[in-house]
Amino acid sequence: MTMPEIKEDPMNQLLREGPIEEFNRRRQAGEPCEAAGAYLRGADLRTLEAVGLDMRDCYLRQADLRGVDFSRTNLEGASIYCAKISGALFPPELTAEEINLSLVHGTRMRYRR
Repeated sequence: MTMPEIKEDPMNQLLREGPIEEFNRRRQAGEPCEAAGAYLRGADLRTLEAVGLDMRDCYLRQADLRGVDFSRTNLEGASIYCAKISGALFPPELTAEEINLSLVHGTRMRYRR
C-alpha cells in the first residue's frame, strides 16, 4: 500500500481538476495514466470511464463518484470516506460491508479473495 500523492502529470491533473471528458478522450486515444496512489480528494469523477483503470490506493475522500462504473477498475486499498457513491458500481471483489467501512470510517478497501 502506498501513501496517496498529488501527481503532477497532465492526466492526473485532469482527474483532480477536470474536465473528465478530456481525460476520457485522451485515455481512449492511448495516453497512459498512472492513477494508482493518486490524491483525488473532492474530485468530481461523475463522467469517468473507469474500465481498466488502476486506482488502487487512491484517496477519494469527498469525491463525487455518482454513477461511475468501477466494476472493472482496481480499487484495492482505495479510501472513499464521505464520497458521493449513489449509482456507482463497484468491483465484485468488494463486499458491501467493505465499501461501507471505507465510506463511513475511511478504511482502505480490501478485496475478497
